[in-house]
Amino acid sequence: MFAHPRLAPLYDAFESDRADLTAYVEIADEFGAARVLDVGCGTGSLAILLEETGRTVVGTDPAEASLAVARSKDSSARIVWVRCDATILPTIAADLAVMTGNVAQVFRTDEEWTRVLLSVRAALRPGTHFAFETRKPERRAWERWPGTTSVEIPGEGRVERTDELTDVSPPLISFRSTYRFADGDELTSESTLRFRTREEIETSLAEAGFEIVEVREAPDRPDEEHVFITRRAD
Repeated sequence: MFAHPRLAPLYDAFESDRADLTAYVEIADEFGAARVLDVGCGTGSLAILLEETGRTVVGTDPAEASLAVARSKDSSARIVWVRCDATILPTIAADLAVMTGNVAQVFRTDEEWTRVLLSVRAALRPGTHFAFETRKPERRAWERWPGTTSVEIPGEGRVERTDELTDVSPPLISFRSTYRFADGDELTSESTLRFRTREEIETSLAEAGFEIVEVREAPDRPDEEHVFITRRAD
């Protein structure tokens, strides 16, 4: 969604409530993870929080525009930012891999999701952990997405965003976000998310060589999302 160089800098302003990120830092603490891979890191908010706790962090994302924003926020310049698809992650012997936001749901087919899981597994040391979140399909979160919001953006003025559903064919939900800028410019982003059931995810994890340690409620969206805590099986 945020691959366009004018849209990527808007992400943090429109998605300012990232209460979920603290939980992932706590997961890193829980497992004593010193080397963390942030898959689909976007504009780098979680990667920077993790680095500030003294960890070695690698952030990956397919969108160069989002990585450019992340690099601009990385005052330490110690985070390694890698542009790549989640199916071809760097094999860095990480202690923990994380996937936040809607990243786990952008992979539409079972084949693509399996390739992602195997890529994450290859990036981890044996016995280490992979944590990610995914929305519960039965909660039908997409029904609350349509609407219009506006945010004041430094250097841009007020930017308005309108979200609308374009296709509701569960498990695939498609939507369009239209951004209107103060200078009259208008940009549109199209997205589709896959809403997998808990049973589907558990099966796919087992087939890819992960053991489920725990399935938690997302602290920022209780009863709306699952947070899967898994371990790479040796």
